[in-house]
Amino acid sequence: MDTPPPKTEPTEPTDADIAAFQAQLGRPPRGLRAIAHRCPCGNPDVVETAPRLEDGTPFPTLYYLTCPRAASAIGTLEAEGVMKEMSARLESDPELAAAYRAAHEDYIRRRDAIEVLEGFPSAGGMPDRVKCLHVLVGHSLAAGPGVNPLGDEAIAMLPEWWRKGPCVNPCGSGETAEGEQG
Repeated sequence: MDTPPPKTEPTEPTDADIAAFQAQLGRPPRGLRAIAHRCPCGNPDVVETAPRLEDGTPFPTLYYLTCPRAASAIGTLEAEGVMKEMSARLESDPELAAAYRAAHEDYIRRRDAIEVLEGFPSAGGMPDRVKCLHVLVGHSLAAGPGVNPLGDEAIAMLPEWWRKGPCVNPCGSGETAEGEQG
């Protein structure tokens, strides 16, 4: 990727944001607190969720990636073995391991500022391994560059998913920009 998407400030979700989320994931949002990052196209691509869903179920994933184009590109990286390679580097690179542990602590601190989930991990395998690049990318986009080193690395490997325009039309019938059902 030539240029990573810029950090955006969290915002209250609008009706259009909620419609975009539904089109992106094919379901209504659960535990939606804020739009944590916006794609350069304007749609949400990362949402902040409550540490507990409306029914009280713990939901430790604070930053949830919603853009189907970004998610697909991340899935390709996962299939290519990027997580395994990153996990191996954590074992052999103490500096990277320390930065990743700091990312884990940042994630927990942000989640605990909303509600403490005692005994629940952060997400994505932090702090000892890489289990989900989607979470790491979501954290990097929401928190900004320099907070999650492996999330930043994954973003740098991604194509510019927004270049084709919005992935969904939030004012439409739930169809993606490509005409497929969202």
